[in-house]
Amino acid sequence: MRKPVLTIFYQYNPWNSTIGGIQTLINIFIKYAPNEFELRLVGTADNKDEPLGRWQKREFVGKEINFLPAFVVEDDNFRGLIPTTVKYTAAMMGRCYASDFMHFYRLEPTLTTFKWKGEKTLFIQNDIKKQMTSDKEKNAILWRRFPAAYFALERLLVGQFDHIYSCNSDSMKLYQQRYPDISDRVSLLNNTFDEEVFYPLSSEQRDRQRRELAKKLNKQENTRFVLFAGRLHPQKDPLLLIRSIKALQEPDIHLLIAGEGELAAKVRNEINSLGLVDQVTMLGIVPQKELSELHRACNALVLTSAFEGLPFVVLEALACGTPIVTTQAGETPSLLSSDSGVVCRARSPECIADALRKVVMHPENYPVSSCIKSAAPYAASTVVNQVYSQMWQRWEQRIKQSAVPMALT
Repeated sequence: MRKPVLTIFYQYNPWNSTIGGIQTLINIFIKYAPNEFELRLVGTADNKDEPLGRWQKREFVGKEINFLPAFVVEDDNFRGLIPTTVKYTAAMMGRCYASDFMHFYRLEPTLTTFKWKGEKTLFIQNDIKKQMTSDKEKNAILWRRFPAAYFALERLLVGQFDHIYSCNSDSMKLYQQRYPDISDRVSLLNNTFDEEVFYPLSSEQRDRQRRELAKKLNKQENTRFVLFAGRLHPQKDPLLLIRSIKALQEPDIHLLIAGEGELAAKVRNEINSLGLVDQVTMLGIVPQKELSELHRACNALVLTSAFEGLPFVVLEALACGTPIVTTQAGETPSLLSSDSGVVCRARSPECIADALRKVVMHPENYPVSSCIKSAAPYAASTVVNQVYSQMWQRWEQRIKQSAVPMALT
């Protein structure tokens, strides 16, 4: 029996560090893919010298994959005048990359896939209703200016999917209610973390890493660190985060920002205007291994998002034993226990500052063991392997069904 082919469609280049939960999920799906599957990825090139529109064998995280760059994106951490999704959709026009299994992470490119044969799965990474209907942060997602048009497009396209996985329970329920004819195809799929990268240390080792980080940044040995990791994008509201550090009024607490994005310049200006240059360090893009070390050295991870699905960075921090401070966005509030993090009642600097003070200054109330317990069900070896196991069962069933007519002739 030949290997079934899984083709992943997303506008990124896995060999070029970009920020985002979708990229993280795809990387994990590649890394933990069983050898029984052949992997293909239709992505992007990061330079003009790379041949476009041609399959090439490459290696990524120890796996051999067939990679096809559809067009060039030199820096995916910043939005251009034409959205990358539009460029990706245009590059797929008139092409056919159908395979046994196809995974999509954006709706728009599937305008081109109606006639493609094979099992199609859509992954949803946000609370779609809040993403599309909120009257704040209209620049966060271009479609938010035209919600009626988005939902019309969605209605046109969703019927072609055999499976729709959402990491957000509200989005799952929304799809089931909006599309009752396909409600049985919609289900919850937890996001995940790579337990080979994100794991805890002893309290002594954590404290040693914290002190080493303080020395590296030329800070006092007793400095406590708070980490933000993600795209500097209106959805994440990093400006609210900076104002929260100002409201905190704790000079021994230092904020680390790991990420880049379109709001980077505004964030730097806010840091300067609020006089926080000595309390905030912008690290830029941080590779995954270094990010895991930061998680283990920090006293808390903070999110000030306007809307979310289930952020990978939350699971990664918890898996390292680091508690969370978050706004009421996405699945994180329901994931946390009272001793693995704090959910802010309001998206205000004062409320977020109070929560940070509670977590960072009283680590004994948020033990490593409680954080690990909250993350444990989301390990990649559990979540991703289950998806592949179900795919393999469906593949075997299709092979048996296709062989029946041949046996009768």
